Amino acid sequence: MAEAAQLVVGGGEHLFVIAFAIVSTALQLFVPYRRYASILKWLTLSLFAYVAVLLVVRTDWPAALVGLVWPTDLGRDALLTIVALLGTTISPYLFFWQSSQEAEEIANSRHRPIKQEPRSANKQFRRMRFDTLTGMAFSNLISLAIIMAAAATLHRQGITQIGSAADAAQALRPVAGQFAFALFAIGIVGTGFLAVPVLAGSGAFAVAEIFGWKEGLEYQPQQAAGFYSIIVLASFIGVLIDWSPIDPMRALFWSAVLNGLAAVPLMIAMMIVVSRHKVMGRFTANRLLLILGWAATLVMTLASVAMLATSFA
Repeated sequence: MAEAAQLVVGGGEHLFVIAFAIVSTALQLFVPYRRYASILKWLTLSLFAYVAVLLVVRTDWPAALVGLVWPTDLGRDALLTIVALLGTTISPYLFFWQSSQEAEEIANSRHRPIKQEPRSANKQFRRMRFDTLTGMAFSNLISLAIIMAAAATLHRQGITQIGSAADAAQALRPVAGQFAFALFAIGIVGTGFLAVPVLAGSGAFAVAEIFGWKEGLEYQPQQAAGFYSIIVLASFIGVLIDWSPIDPMRALFWSAVLNGLAAVPLMIAMMIVVSRHKVMGRFTANRLLLILGWAATLVMTLASVAMLATSFA
């Protein structure tokens, strides 16, 4: 976020890091997440600039489409990248975040919990399914656009090492013009404000559940002090990383790899739970969901095993 702001308006990166940390933390502490997310989410539309890039640059579409489903390189680096990509798509922290947010959504609405009012289950599940499917569809569309746009611009110019998200934004400047470049840079800031509560909040939800603390971004800080203290601590650590020798992009990459590995046992456990009638009752997952869920789990498992096998071979 700081690097993107620096590209657009100039100034010191460290100052932007501190400013964004303070503003983001303050928003989480004093503004209900749903309220400011409903405004900031419109900034994510700027990420469609990457889709526009694909319409501008010369792209070998037949080769690109074949490459999406039939990779020609499955060496150690490729498998490592595949696990990292899967780790950013099916991330363990999202399990905590989404389940907690769904519970919080119902708790702060006029609806009663599904366990207390089973008749509302179908309506609630339809809403959850729509939110999840549309959200994942758009996020994967943008992810593919970013990957393909990077291949068509940076990689074509021989640039294979990306130091920051700002480097990717720079690729838009010569191709799609200053406006698209600025639009995407602003989009990084906007999505960052949306992402930081998810990243810090999911950790806070997990820790709060372990210790039985009151949790939720709809509470005031004094009502959930332990929960919000984790968010503040996570943000503070993020600021410290900016002054450390740690490469943020490498840290993001390797955390994605760890997410991909950690997701496998969690997905297996989750699929076992949702398939058991004794645990789920009438809410047991249907056959299609079980097939898709186990298929995704199998893909994650095979990718992780293959990566580990080539890494230690």
